Amino acid sequence: MAEQHDTRASAPGRLVLLSSTHRIAPGLLSWPAWEALRGADRVLAGDPDHPQLPYLRQAGVEVELVDADRYALAGTLAEAAALSGPGATVLWVGGVDGDPGLAEGLARIAVEGSGAADGTASVRVPVPVIEVLTGSYDLPGARLLDLVAVMDRLRSPGGCPWDAEQTHESLVKYLVEESFELVEAIEEGDREMLREELGDVLLQVLFHSRIAEEHAEEPFSVDDVAAGLVDKLTYRHPHVFGDADASTTASQVEADWEELKAAEKQRGSVVEGVPLAQPALALAAKLHSRAVKARLEVPLPVGEGVGGRLLALAVQAQQAGLDPEAELRAAARRYRDAIQQTEQGS
Repeated sequence: MAEQHDTRASAPGRLVLLSSTHRIAPGLLSWPAWEALRGADRVLAGDPDHPQLPYLRQAGVEVELVDADRYALAGTLAEAAALSGPGATVLWVGGVDGDPGLAEGLARIAVEGSGAADGTASVRVPVPVIEVLTGSYDLPGARLLDLVAVMDRLRSPGGCPWDAEQTHESLVKYLVEESFELVEAIEEGDREMLREELGDVLLQVLFHSRIAEEHAEEPFSVDDVAAGLVDKLTYRHPHVFGDADASTTASQVEADWEELKAAEKQRGSVVEGVPLAQPALALAAKLHSRAVKARLEVPLPVGEGVGGRLLALAVQAQQAGLDPEAELRAAARRYRDAIQQTEQGS
């Protein structure tokens, strides 16, 4: 008796894995993605709450829900594609979590060859042609949306008790500490530390912005913070975003920045806006810099002991184009190294 041949296995099916990012509005898919969705014989998805599903159905795309755990998903999809008919296309709407384990499972199926369609060795199906189609891409900065969502979760009911108790005032010490750690990373030239410390400073911005949303009378969000910064940067860079001369030099840009800033703030004194809480050497240099830019001849205080001498040294460094804080930190690091060498007996 001649062996029966299952015609469903005469040609491999086609399995298209559609990936999309959850960081942009659902439904914003590329044209090739929409063509593939409309041309597929079957469209499958595993998450009934997938953000793309309402928009796919609104566009007339029928989506079948598949109930398979992450370990069985690869076999389920390969079997669906292989058994849908010769040349048929099955499209999988990838989960927002990236479907961990799916790629490895499909790769194993492709390497091992045909698999049993019904869990036995009696009926076997060919391995489908597997394609990956990117339906949407993350824009630059898209991961910041994840950071906003995480911060919101931490601060919301059911989140972290410690985060929920923090205020602008309680976080000040952390902002100062993280800022100094970032300065250290820059001065040490440690790239890995630099990336981490930039994240810690960014966390402080997100944290304060999230707290500000809860203010009863004057709330604002991180979007308001970003919008204000965009307005400020565009206003103070007319040579880039306006009609000013694009050949402006760096020194002219700095001078124009201060002029635009003064007009914007409408300050009555050149020293208004200089934060007095900054390190003393930096404060002294900043005050002298403001006086010089305003062409004010102001004599340094005399007869004030160590403070007067330190002020004079800070002004001297500023006049030489040096940052007195950075110079003192560099000297302190050398002193630290000398202490350690002495401790080691070298």
